Amino acid sequence: MSKPGLTLKEISLFFFPLVLNVQLMSISHTVINGALARLDNYVTALAGMSVAMIIHLFVASPSYQNHTVTIAMVKGRKSLRGVLTFVALVATYVAVMLSLIAFTPLGNLVLVKLLGTPPEVAAEALNALHILVLLPFFTGFRGFCQGLIIQARRTSLVSLATGVRVAALFGYLALGSLWFSSAQLGAFALVSCVITETIVIASFAWKVHLPLDRGEKEKSTGEILRYSFPLAYSSCLQQTIPLLISSIIGRLPDGSLALAAFGVIRGFLFMLAGPMRNLQQAYLALVKSAKDYQVLVHFNLLVATGMGLLVLLTAGPLNQLILGQLLGVESELRHYLRLPLAACAIFPLFYGGCNLLRGWFSGAHQTGKLGHSTFLKSGFLLLLWLPLVKLQLPVSGIAIAIALLLAAEIIEVLYLRRQRQKQPEKLRQLAPL
Repeated sequence: MSKPGLTLKEISLFFFPLVLNVQLMSISHTVINGALARLDNYVTALAGMSVAMIIHLFVASPSYQNHTVTIAMVKGRKSLRGVLTFVALVATYVAVMLSLIAFTPLGNLVLVKLLGTPPEVAAEALNALHILVLLPFFTGFRGFCQGLIIQARRTSLVSLATGVRVAALFGYLALGSLWFSSAQLGAFALVSCVITETIVIASFAWKVHLPLDRGEKEKSTGEILRYSFPLAYSSCLQQTIPLLISSIIGRLPDGSLALAAFGVIRGFLFMLAGPMRNLQQAYLALVKSAKDYQVLVHFNLLVATGMGLLVLLTAGPLNQLILGQLLGVESELRHYLRLPLAACAIFPLFYGGCNLLRGWFSGAHQTGKLGHSTFLKSGFLLLLWLPLVKLQLPVSGIAIAIALLLAAEIIEVLYLRRQRQKQPEKLRQLAPL
């Protein structure tokens, strides 16, 4: 008798605890933005924190595939050591690069000369990066522990650890206000709560006790690195998207306001659409056949529609309640970003589809294609960089930013879908893992 296929209920029990995890993570960023929005210099503080996070996400992005690599590769003690080697190498690289930007003249070169960040915003961003250089080893090891827990299908523990992070954040904001101000306050609170989360998730991973002698074929350290580094540089290229967009809008007449608004909108997209990135992990952990894949596609459509409606409500009827009352965003900034935020209602659908396809290529051990897709959309933004800066179109900077963000995501989905269609029929039907 054949094994029953994947059901929407099974996907939901696996996926929604991870949704809660992403929501809690985004809440922590939103809480930080809310605290900065209440400061006297809120535009500079928000813009500085936004730019600092974009730089950090770009440099640290190779480590954000740690949980995916762990899920796909850890089959025993030998492969566990290989994955830990990858985690340590990437964390060391990230720490060195962040230190160079934060503490040497390279920082001003990157922020002011290359990205066109206004000087006062660049100064705030560098102050925040002085603290953010501590993050790489904690976020790297956190991703490894999350991968072990997700592989064991104990996804609720991931959310529980992030819940502890959010609860601790309020205390760190209060404590940090004694020594820090502006964007540096946000950086201190973020680093402190992530360290707390890492300690908690590590204790959970230890208690899960995955069987590490399962008799499955293991990859060598070299094979693991060859599989992982394309995912790492693909993740890095993904972060060039907000970086390039920021470098464009920072040079426009409303640069500071556009950067502040882009930071707020990206925070909301991280909260409302961010959960869709877990479809990559859901594919690796759950899909065993082409039929299972189709069920996951249907699940993506349902969830993305719900997320899109939430974006519309936030941009429209709930604008004053959520952005104004809960987050303390000033009326000028709220009205400035209203329509661009509404346009982001379609973002969850394309973002979810992209992560489903990324799961397929990761499972098929064709991670190089993922690097090609992100290189393509980064190249698209580079081609538009000079015309948009020189033409100074009569539209707001945030409208340009969101149009570019959506176009880049659509390009990647279309490319990956086309590449999957080019695969042999047998390969596509088996949905290999």
